[in-house]
Amino acid sequence: MSVTPRPAFDPELRALLAGMPLVERMDEEILAQLRALPSPSADSLLAGHRVVRREVDVPAEDGAAVRLSVLSPADHDPAVPAPCVYWIHGGGMVMGDRFGQADIPLEWLERFGVVVVTVEYRLAPEATGTTAVEDCHRGLAWVAAHGEELGVDPGRIVVAGISAGGGLAAGLCLLARDLGTPAIAAQLLICPMLDHRNVTVSSRQYSGEPGVWTRETNEFAWRTLLGGRADGEVPPYVSPARAVDLSGLPPAYVDTGSAEVFRDEDVAYASGIWAAGGQAELHVWAGGHHGFDAQFPQAELSVTARRTRTEWLGRVLQRAAADGAAAGGAAAVSG
Repeated sequence: MSVTPRPAFDPELRALLAGMPLVERMDEEILAQLRALPSPSADSLLAGHRVVRREVDVPAEDGAAVRLSVLSPADHDPAVPAPCVYWIHGGGMVMGDRFGQADIPLEWLERFGVVVVTVEYRLAPEATGTTAVEDCHRGLAWVAAHGEELGVDPGRIVVAGISAGGGLAAGLCLLARDLGTPAIAAQLLICPMLDHRNVTVSSRQYSGEPGVWTRETNEFAWRTLLGGRADGEVPPYVSPARAVDLSGLPPAYVDTGSAEVFRDEDVAYASGIWAAGGQAELHVWAGGHHGFDAQFPQAELSVTARRTRTEWLGRVLQRAAADGAAAGGAAAVSG
């Protein structure tokens, strides 16, 4: 039997993965088992951080509550508007909660003084189609509308997410662009899940054996989310790789590993933004598996990836602050 050639894992990551339980495929029973596993509590996640936490329920269009957790630096003065990172968790759109991988934006809270807002979007199979991205949009619109109350600068709201959350962040930016609101300063897409079609080379390379996220688990997650919709019925807000027009989007940061299913769709998405005249920074980390820097943050490759991402965010926030100051000066002159 022939073996599909594929980029190898980074040696340090490969050794770390050797001690992890991995799966090749997923079904309803396995999903139920994964959902039943304990996840870190909010209290344990926030331990050691000087953070003030507030819980907010935002009504979705169908009346359901979309829960937001607002995490503000303890010394934040709401009278001095701060940048905001709107965080969308991973989990294949079928598992996870709003505190998933939140250690990543908490680093930015401490480094830049950002207000972090995490969103509890509804999961498949209980919710399918556009429900998740619409939940994310409702939450973001609430944040933008309550910026003064939260002490958030509406000109410095960055949408960020990992894996499924990265795909939802991309879809959210497309939806906000098409609806004309709210304003998004930048999008930070970490190994984003962007394409339901599974037609890329990388989707075929990481198949047929256990892994962090395989072609088989990806097919199950998309099938569960789409709920029987035909390919032509899948909107780009759900599967952003389907978007024909990538113009008018906020600056993007896209990163992925060379040794993962989403590599090629992520590279293609950044290329599509460039082709439309937009700005994107793309990093493909050699030997990185799916979600490597979230799973093993102390690995050398992870440290480099996280530092590079944080430096980009710092530049974006600086430019947004400068643009806001320039706009305010121009308004004062004209007034």
